[in-house]
Amino acid sequence: MVPGVPLPPEIQLAQRLAGNEQVTRDRAVRKLRKYIMARTQRTAGGFTPDELLKIWKGLFYCMWMQDKPLQQEELGRTISQLIHAFQTTEAQHLFLRAFWQTMIREWVGIDRLRLDKFYMLMRMVLSESLKAVKTQGWEERQIEQLLELLTTEVLNPDSQAPNGVKSHFLEIFLEELTKVGAAELTADQNLQFIDPFCQIAAHTKDSLVLNKITRSIFETIVEQAPLAIEDLLNELDTQSGEGDASDGEEESSEGEQDLQDTPPRRLPAGSRHKADPETDKDQVWDDEENAGPVLQFDYEAVANRLFKLASRQSTPSQNRKRLYKVIQKLRDLAGGTFPDDEVPEKAYKKLLEGRRERKKKKKKRLPTLQPQSKTGESETEASSTDPSPQIKRKRSRRDEKAGQRGPPGKRRRRPGVRAKGAGVQQAARKRKRPLQREK
Repeated sequence: MVPGVPLPPEIQLAQRLAGNEQVTRDRAVRKLRKYIMARTQRTAGGFTPDELLKIWKGLFYCMWMQDKPLQQEELGRTISQLIHAFQTTEAQHLFLRAFWQTMIREWVGIDRLRLDKFYMLMRMVLSESLKAVKTQGWEERQIEQLLELLTTEVLNPDSQAPNGVKSHFLEIFLEELTKVGAAELTADQNLQFIDPFCQIAAHTKDSLVLNKITRSIFETIVEQAPLAIEDLLNELDTQSGEGDASDGEEESSEGEQDLQDTPPRRLPAGSRHKADPETDKDQVWDDEENAGPVLQFDYEAVANRLFKLASRQSTPSQNRKRLYKVIQKLRDLAGGTFPDDEVPEKAYKKLLEGRRERKKKKKKRLPTLQPQSKTGESETEASSTDPSPQIKRKRSRRDEKAGQRGPPGKRRRRPGVRAKGAGVQQAARKRKRPLQREK
């Protein structure tokens, strides 16, 4: 650099973003957001890919320097929401492309202690990118551009993405799509979202990518089928309930007056305390049952799309076998056969009931302390009277050692024991003498 020439603003921001002090980094993030909004509002002004790569390098090390978990989450949310500061879709896609290129380039140097924060950053950036498409009304063109960007940068063999980036991206894609668009997306739009993964699964030669796509995408769709149909039934019930509610409003107005006149009943205190733990358990299970909306799919359409791709001659045999198994499951779902062989709306509830019963059995199987009984004391006495062969061997060894040392008279004994033994011998002699006189 020529002395006296100021550095470009991208490099200055990158240096401040990677500073040692947290105050400097926070100020740099706020200035970066304002700089992005001011520059992208211009018609002629915009960012080049090299400039965005420099900015993302500074953001990467800004996340690297953050240690506390709560501040890591806050910083990751702030960084991921920078995508909404760009005023055009092209600038947003350039920003996302620079992010994935930075993660692929720097992934090898991340130690295991810092992996979790960058896993979280990847999840947040993916979620915000899907929200950016949501603000555009889920336009077909916007969906295609985003999917093309993600597949070329992460799953394309030419991108040289590490296995950690590929596997984590495939694990979180369907989860984040469910969180962002499960309540709005239709079955056709969901098929459009998973179509690139169908194409990659049909022709990829990477076993890791094939396994992750089948497990995290296709098998997840099969596992969530009872929940998806349950959501449809609930929607139908709510629609029919709205019609019935309008008819019953007149009857309910008359009943409300009667309820206002009657005083409320009071339960005794003991009954309240007894019912509390059961109600708490039921509330926990109800929260698990109401886990949120699930993505809706046309299983027959997904099966036909996979079969069209898997039946090509260019498809490897390993991929064809794996996809045919998924196709069979999807066709079973389309025909009304569910993986749990239960009624759709009751399948998940029965699974939860089975978990409850297992928990109750585990509580019953807890070990209890058994008090010592007379039988136990008799067993201990029997064991003491009938020594084991090992104890007999030890005693025989002691007797042998005692014989080697000499006669028992030469042993050293305590004075109390010697006097006691002498007194016992004299008493025995006194008892024997009168018996001899009688004879």
